[in-house]
Amino acid sequence: QVQLVESGGGSVQAGGSLRLSCVASGYISRSCMAWFRQAPGKEREGVARIGTPAGFAYYDDSVKGRFTISRDNAKNTVYLQMNSLEPEDTAMYYCAADRSRNYCYTFASSSFADWGQGTQVTVSS
Repeated sequence: QVQLVESGGGSVQAGGSLRLSCVASGYISRSCMAWFRQAPGKEREGVARIGTPAGFAYYDDSVKGRFTISRDNAKNTVYLQMNSLEPEDTAMYYCAADRSRNYCYTFASSSFADWGQGTQVTVSS
């Protein structure tokens, strides 16, 4: 099992930016990595995922063009750059790892065995 620790959350006004980081305690160079979020009263949803080594990224339509996922395997770290934030982006953001494969194909939570504790993002209008 690998420990995932998220950071970078906070409170911003609409239109602002945040950069989330997820640091893993072990190697993630052969893992699919993803960011999920869960707003109060709503189900957890996948936001972005990235495979390796090509780093092909996939985004939910709600964040496409505004969020960018990236990874630095040498640092065992995954990032989520969030621009043009909207109040609807307010949620707890979680990092997750699927270490069984190096490509990503789904946002199904059951495919990701390792999860972080989350970092809160609050966007005010």
